[in-house]
Amino acid sequence: MTTFDFNKITDRTNTNSLKYDFAAERGQQADVMPFWVADMDFPAPPEVIDELVSRSRHGIFGYTDAKADYLRTLQAWMQTHHSWQPADGSLIFTPGVVFALCSCIRAFTKPGEAVLIQQPVYYPFSSAIRENGRQLVNSPLVLKNGRYEIDFTDFEQQIIRHKVKLFLLCSPQNPTGRVWRREELEAISEICLRHDVIVAADEIHHEFTRPGHPHTVFASLSPATAAHTITCTAPSKTFNLAGLQLSNIFAENPVLCRRLRQEINAVGYSQPNALGLFASQAAYTYGADWLKALNAYLDENIRRTREFLQKEIPQVQLIEPEGTYLLWLDFSSCGLTDDELDRRIREKAQLWLDRGSIFGPEGQGFQRINIACPWSTLLTGLQRLKTAFSENPPVIS
Repeated sequence: MTTFDFNKITDRTNTNSLKYDFAAERGQQADVMPFWVADMDFPAPPEVIDELVSRSRHGIFGYTDAKADYLRTLQAWMQTHHSWQPADGSLIFTPGVVFALCSCIRAFTKPGEAVLIQQPVYYPFSSAIRENGRQLVNSPLVLKNGRYEIDFTDFEQQIIRHKVKLFLLCSPQNPTGRVWRREELEAISEICLRHDVIVAADEIHHEFTRPGHPHTVFASLSPATAAHTITCTAPSKTFNLAGLQLSNIFAENPVLCRRLRQEINAVGYSQPNALGLFASQAAYTYGADWLKALNAYLDENIRRTREFLQKEIPQVQLIEPEGTYLLWLDFSSCGLTDDELDRRIREKAQLWLDRGSIFGPEGQGFQRINIACPWSTLLTGLQRLKTAFSENPPVIS
């Protein structure tokens, strides 16, 4: 097996990196350390880079589409890694998962109709609903003993009360790090089927699960579930290819598939990004060893972060992650308002994290940090956090 060096620091400055080169434009100090946006500081798998170099040397970047072997590659990957094989004819390309979710909102609901989410959740969910003129309905996740759970009674009541037509599922869950158990997903499916609710499942983090927490593809639960589900995946998180703008969306119900395709056609999107297509196929063909090594490295980053917080900043509680490479940190015992917390992290720690409240009101007092970077980089950030909070001991109730 090839050895991959995830400790190597790659300078991303002066590359038009959203993470590293746009601090001033986004109201941050120029020397801030960024741990916010969810891309990784690791180069893509070598085979992907080789494929991109080879295609670039060809020199022609004309209209490009996928041949049948592209779907075969995806089917083989999903079968091997998730015991699920998407049906022939179900694949739809979009430039991103958020684009797909917005398309689902327009395809399966009318203006003013209700779309359900579970906050705290990835913040584009709420903006996608509001900006498309739909009613946002929230069934909040419940934090119990350091772990987020679903209130299934409230979930169903919200569907009934607001005549919900579409549910946006985040699985694995961003930002809380939950990997939903099969029985939890089955309970969601039963409720949604009972009330004829279509599910758009954002499963973009499905390759990042911690040991003992396997991911279950929502559409794999049953044929009935698959017929009500749009499965949203992408190589962007898995292989750090977000800038190539290609997502693989699966709609196994021919009626839903046709409606979604019509909506995407209506906004003028057709063939996928050529380099994104080639990179995706190379990644799913050759990237398994790289991904396995990456997950082992991320496990170690999480272990070290957990130990650092417990020893050096005990007032900051880690919500134990089951999936993703994003950690959800609870600062509520520090006794700071959201603005005070944000200011201390920005100005004293000189860190750029994601403020918890952007994920919904349930995120107040939390911050999200991206740990997909070399340990030396992450350690420097944690040490800055320690220094900034050394004057603020835990609040004793």
